[in-house]
Amino acid sequence: MNIAFAMGQGAAGGGASGGFASFVPLILMFVIFYFLLIRPQQKKTKEHRQMIDNLKTGDRIVTSGGLHGRITGVAENALTVEIAEKVRVKVNRGSVSALVQTGSPQAATKKDKKADNGNA
Repeated sequence: MNIAFAMGQGAAGGGASGGFASFVPLILMFVIFYFLLIRPQQKKTKEHRQMIDNLKTGDRIVTSGGLHGRITGVAENALTVEIAEKVRVKVNRGSVSALVQTGSPQAATKKDKKADNGNA
């Protein structure tokens, strides 16, 4: 009997457990990616969607294009935003990136007048 042939037969018995053990690192990497990347992104998306659904007249917002303004009208898919005195634009709800301040239209108008009088 050849020595090389005898050594080759002993290695064939240990190959059965190697199949599952090679998938353990892949499964572990997926679990880490889920908790570090996927889950926080889903949470952030859910909070943004909830913020967009709760927008109302008088809220101060920032759009994804960088426009700052106050909501003067709310429709199903669009918002009317006043970006300067008597300058109103319609923006898509999805383009709102942040809610700066919540408030009623009268309270926001009073704050604007106080700020204008203080700067003059």
